[in-house]
Amino acid sequence: MPSVVGLLEQHELAARRRVDGLREEADRIQAELAAAEQEWLEWTIARERVGVVLSAPGGDSADAVVTDGPDGAVTETEVRASPPVVAKATSQVPVWREGLARTALSADYQRILAVLADRARLGQGPLTCQEMTVAFGMDVVPAKVEGLRSKAKRLVARGWLAEPAAGRFTLARGVSGPDAGS
Repeated sequence: MPSVVGLLEQHELAARRRVDGLREEADRIQAELAAAEQEWLEWTIARERVGVVLSAPGGDSADAVVTDGPDGAVTETEVRASPPVVAKATSQVPVWREGLARTALSADYQRILAVLADRARLGQGPLTCQEMTVAFGMDVVPAKVEGLRSKAKRLVARGWLAEPAAGRFTLARGVSGPDAGS
């Protein structure tokens, strides 16, 4: 007859294996979600740019925006240009330009810039996404690391960060200071 402790160990081992399997599946799904969100963002940007290009030329500051109507029909609306607005938490990353403050970014992106600005101020080199994960106090699991990598790559593409070596990120030239705007 097996001992009670032996039976408990068997159940514990089975439960641990199930947890490990579920964690791996969750990490895979998180990575797949990040890739799908990136693709969606790219298509959104492409559609918006095509709308701008196809809008009627003529010196006025209106742009055409193409949207899906409630009945599925595509509609074109004229939108007047307005002064830049500070980005909300779910907004897209604007392209960096001289004088643009880091407050134009959502909080997650601002945290990445702040950590890299501190490193630059201290004369330390670039950071990997795993090191950023540790710096933010997050669990170093593939889903968290890939989420940060996606954000860092987006910041590189928009000119906020540079990637001097594969997977190593630092502030882009010109992006510095307390508000990373100049």
